[in-house]
Amino acid sequence: MEQQKLPNSTLILVFGILSIPLCCCYGIVSITLGIVAIVLANKAAKLYAENPELYTGYQNVKVGKILAIIGIVLGVLYIVFIVMLISMFGWETLQDQELLQERIQELVQP
Repeated sequence: MEQQKLPNSTLILVFGILSIPLCCCYGIVSITLGIVAIVLANKAAKLYAENPELYTGYQNVKVGKILAIIGIVLGVLYIVFIVMLISMFGWETLQDQELLQERIQELVQP
């Protein structure tokens, strides 16, 4: 019997990879890609577990899932960081660069 490539194994890997650098897009893109990659990876892992001799590409699924988890964590951390900035400085301050610099100077100077 001929082995075939595990469905979506390359897509899972690509989504996992993209979820890491895209965490800076307010975290939402990273979390979305990560969740999609994990859902697809779980389906692919289940399919592979049923008949491992039929499929190749399981390594891509495992690596993609790990990268997706890292991307989700980074996305959540970025969202927490943004929320902390907004709570510390306020939305209006973050919109005005001069005012933001003044507030940072106030924090730095005793």
